[in-house]
Amino acid sequence: MSINPIDDRLGKHLSPGDRHYRAFVSHPDNYDIVAALQFNLLTSLGLREHHYLLDIGCGSLRGGRLFIPYLLSGHYFGIEPEQWLIEEGIKHELGESILAVKQPSFAHDRSFNLEVFGRTFDFLLAQSIFSHASALQIKACVASAKKVMKPDAIFVANFVESNENYTGHEWVYPGGSYYTLDFMCRLVEEQGMTCIPIHWPHPVGLRWILIVHPQQANRQFLKDMDVVTLRAERDAALARLCKIESHPYVMFGRTVRRWLYALLQRRTH
Repeated sequence: MSINPIDDRLGKHLSPGDRHYRAFVSHPDNYDIVAALQFNLLTSLGLREHHYLLDIGCGSLRGGRLFIPYLLSGHYFGIEPEQWLIEEGIKHELGESILAVKQPSFAHDRSFNLEVFGRTFDFLLAQSIFSHASALQIKACVASAKKVMKPDAIFVANFVESNENYTGHEWVYPGGSYYTLDFMCRLVEEQGMTCIPIHWPHPVGLRWILIVHPQQANRQFLKDMDVVTLRAERDAALARLCKIESHPYVMFGRTVRRWLYALLQRRTH
């Protein structure tokens, strides 16, 4: 069977973890939508072109290909241990000429040292980083983030929510780590920060959280996100209700109820 040249270039026939700039960071079919979800979430939270963004684990610039053109020159910063991913992302998604125009900065630190750039940030993003990290690595990341977050900064992250917690001490990839929401929030709060769960879509179901300084927990953007959360919960409840109502037992019960009601009406008249 022949492979579509476009699919071949985009790695769509490959599996997550394969050595292709799109496949290495996740399933290549989700490359575009995950980029859009990151960008839309951060702009919904208030990201504007003048803000400084730190993209933790920026990979092959899946999100960076949207953030770098959007932000003012010198306002995008990415950390990625695999230097070849950044090089391939620039080559295939952005082009070398954008480096002179937008002047993004990159570092290849592997220890979650977010102070490597020597500056503070308005927004931080860790897309699918906590979904592969150990608890110790997550704590190290949050502790370092606290040092580079401006007083009103927002740190956006996601993870695999589960009923149990990964107990290993190593980075897991391919594959991933998993945590309960309570445990994840506890890891964040142990570093003196506030963890706020939010509902935002993700193609593989990762759970989104916001990490902020405690004094920022009542900001207006959180009230706005509460509306998004309530809408998501409403939609989920309606979907569950439709599923219940379409169950054969429920439909049979409704038929019996109508029959009994009709029988009762005839007897009373």
